[in-house]
Formats: sequence, structure tokens, C-alpha cells
Amino acid sequence: MADFTKILQQAQQMQGRLQQIQEELGNMTVTGVSGGGMVSVTADGKGQVRAVKLDPSVVNPADIEMLEDLIAVAVADAQKKATDLAQEEMRKLTGGLPLPFKLPF
Repeated sequence: MADFTKILQQAQQMQGRLQQIQEELGNMTVTGVSGGGMVSVTADGKGQVRAVKLDPSVVNPADIEMLEDLIAVAVADAQKKATDLAQEEMRKLTGGLPLPFKLPF
């Protein structure tokens, strides 16, 4: 029975650490860019967009589609970086073992 108790304690510690990592990810930031830096998107470590910055030269009322595409690419870049950051933080928790499931964020 002592082994089961030890496993349960380890699981509780891991759960606590997972919650801590999720909070830390909310405080971390990543930046995605497109158009050679003309569009940048800042997101937290969970992938939630926090800010969008546009270089004035990219704002052309005659070519809204290009601006939309640049924003979409920058958002995707920021979200990819946030996913990579979250996976790296999770590897620290699991001691480098690959997770058998997709992260919920």
C-alpha cells in the first residue's frame, strides 16, 4: 500500500507543477512576425494574442487582402512559437519524456 501512496503523492505533485507551468505560460510572451517585420503579433505562452503592431507602410486601403494575409501569417507564427514554448516547459516537467497526448492549450 505504501507504493500506491507514493505514486499518488507523485501524481499530486505533478498536477501542482502542471498548474504552475500553465500560470507561468500565461506570463510568458512570444512574438510572431511577417512581411519582414512589418506585422508583428505578441501572444502569451498559451497562444492568446495580446497585441498586434502594423508598420504604417503596410496599410494600403487598395490592398486589404495583403494586410489580412500578413496578419494571419504573424498570428500563426506567434501561435506556433507559443506551442513550442509550452511543449518545452512540459518536457521539463516530464523529464524529457514525450507526452502521449496533445496539450490542452
